[in-house]
Amino acid sequence: MTKEEIMQAPSPCYIMEEKLLRRNLNLISSVAREAGVEIILAFKAFALWKSFPIFREYINSVTASSIHEARLAYEEFGSRAHAFSPAYTDEEFDEMMRCSSHISFNSLTQYERFYKRTQEADHTISCGIRINPEYSEIETELYNPCAPGSRFGVTADLLPEELPEGIEGFHCHCHCESDSYALEHTLEHIEQKFGKWLPRIKWLNLGGGHLMTRKDYDTQHLIALLKGLRSRYPNLQIILEPGSAFAWQTGSLVSSVVDIVESRGIRTAILNVSFTCHMPDCLEMPYQPKVTGAESLDAEAVKGAPFEENIYRLGGNSCLSGDYMGSWKFPQPLKVGDKVVFEDMIHYTTVKTNMFNGISHPSIAMLREDGQLEMFKIFAYEDYRDRMC
Repeated sequence: MTKEEIMQAPSPCYIMEEKLLRRNLNLISSVAREAGVEIILAFKAFALWKSFPIFREYINSVTASSIHEARLAYEEFGSRAHAFSPAYTDEEFDEMMRCSSHISFNSLTQYERFYKRTQEADHTISCGIRINPEYSEIETELYNPCAPGSRFGVTADLLPEELPEGIEGFHCHCHCESDSYALEHTLEHIEQKFGKWLPRIKWLNLGGGHLMTRKDYDTQHLIALLKGLRSRYPNLQIILEPGSAFAWQTGSLVSSVVDIVESRGIRTAILNVSFTCHMPDCLEMPYQPKVTGAESLDAEAVKGAPFEENIYRLGGNSCLSGDYMGSWKFPQPLKVGDKVVFEDMIHYTTVKTNMFNGISHPSIAMLREDGQLEMFKIFAYEDYRDRMC
């Protein structure tokens, strides 16, 4: 976004840029084409359905992890989903089948409970089992699905020599914003532990976390890896389902300063957005996001810094004591009404927001390639009220 576009943008508002989205989609579709694999969108990271017409120009399917995501796939994206859930329920399974082309089971007990029902569906459903290679390079425990004792997937020692009837694929997910070399190491563990079953199945879903749109990602290495995998197992359709990669660096969260407070040498600019409500990954990961025009500093830099250095902690407008991050150095002193723009706030953000404290939820918009701002959603009191019953 240009400075002029930022100044004209409503606040608070998530703004996705069509030009940046198409940049990512072009790269992802070219990787899929060159590698001979299918790359689909994971709704858990991005699900702004008013943008789906753009996605349909580049990809054909999506992945869903719940009944609502599956319905969104079928009813708004226009294709049945590749579904995985830690546990399906009797009450929702018929609807999950209606909206899915592929269903992966997290355990053998889930397979035994639901597989026969998939054979009674009015369309073909390909079933798979989630496997756990017991290997991951994810450092943050909160995001590691292969940590010891993980509830995700079946380890090789628990799989029978002959796969259960109807298991046509394996689903594996053990990456998070990872590079292609992490995938290379993962494939070594998958082939070592599950190699004897790979020639007997039809597809292998390598899950998400492949951040191929990051500037330093080695896409040629990724393509070579996938081509090599296909040459070793020509029977396999290879599927990747990244989420972050599609929406990586495609938009921002525009906020405004509503007050500035000082205490014990720390100066905080309070904003009309909230980290815990509108940027939860910042606190969960944790990480300090980039702010347009500001220099990110070590958190301790605010302590005792002279006020003329324009160093601020940024505070959310909720009652949670820890709803803040710090610190940033701005080119000039902040004042009430100034815009503060958090970059890369579309993936794993718009899908995870909440309405804690009833704080006004940021609007959602798309900046079209012609410079027009299209408002997707403006939230109101009724959106908060109707969630509370």
